[in-house]
Amino acid sequence: MNHSIVVIPTYNEIENIEAIIRKVFSLSKPFDVLIIDDGSPDQTGAAVKELQKEFGDSLHLVERKGKLGLGTAYIHGFKWALEKGYEYIFEMDADFSHPPEDLIRLYQACAEQGHDAAIGSRYITGVNVVNWPINRVLMSYFAGYYVRMITSMQIMDPTAGFICYTRRVLETIDLDNIRFIGYAFQIEMKFNTWKFGFDIVEVPIIFTDRTKGASKMSPGIFKEAIFGVISLKINSYFKRYIPAKKQVLK
Repeated sequence: MNHSIVVIPTYNEIENIEAIIRKVFSLSKPFDVLIIDDGSPDQTGAAVKELQKEFGDSLHLVERKGKLGLGTAYIHGFKWALEKGYEYIFEMDADFSHPPEDLIRLYQACAEQGHDAAIGSRYITGVNVVNWPINRVLMSYFAGYYVRMITSMQIMDPTAGFICYTRRVLETIDLDNIRFIGYAFQIEMKFNTWKFGFDIVEVPIIFTDRTKGASKMSPGIFKEAIFGVISLKINSYFKRYIPAKKQVLK
């Protein structure tokens, strides 16, 4: 069995889904793919089922009823991947904003360099964002500054959604207690990874805004992130984090 899987949540990604799946499977390093589709009216799920005839057991699909949120999709995918025995579990968008070829670099950072989590970072070497309006770039960049200021977590791109987690990280974090479902989900996952003492590395990528399909961002997502960061910090005072290196993993 392949020990690496890419979890891709989808909602109305019919314009991108076949291309992104084919691109991942064309890479020199093999990855399995798990699509978590939230009942896309545009038949994204049906397109994945058709591709399963070609890619067989390397392409997996979970269909959910209704748009249940990015965070819950990833949690579902993480649990599924853990149950199936995968060692390296990736998250990535379907719209090519995350360069699929950089999956290999994230894998190398964990599997070969020994890091526990690798973040595809837009800001670790400056601002590497293409086709975003300046207000969106500024909002994203200063969101990172805000997160660092409140949490003391020194990650340049805490809202990034292009990540490799090792199995050990996801087994340690209590996935059932991850509360946020939107933009703040990414921050909450990294915050927990950091608080448990895992080794996190940022790998520079070039982020390119989608050219097909519609963005799923909304004002409510940003509101959740702003107030969610404060609650994360406050709640952390009442939670015990056993450093990862001192744990006995079963």
